[in-house]
Amino acid sequence: MDAYVMTLSFWIIAALVVFVFIKSTIQIVPQQHAAVVERLGKFDRTLSPGLGFTVPFLEKVAYRHSLKEMVLDIASQVCITRDNTQLKVDGVLYYQVTDPRC
Repeated sequence: MDAYVMTLSFWIIAALVVFVFIKSTIQIVPQQHAAVVERLGKFDRTLSPGLGFTVPFLEKVAYRHSLKEMVLDIASQVCITRDNTQLKVDGVLYYQVTDPRC
């Protein structure tokens, strides 16, 4: 009985190690996103949307960027023109990440 428990625990631990190894190898990147992969702390490549693979313990996904267009609302400010008229100006800034490497 004791040998059976030992072999069963060995196989459970081995299955957990294999599961962790596979989970760290497979990277799923959603649409409109990009993942920056670093190998030993240095930029290696970017993963495009879909299924990607990394080398466990050598590579890691350092950043996950959204490639969607984002909106930044600029607070309203009071400006004075040349003829001493006050204007209230506000704005909206649209920006998008085009190169996720940086």
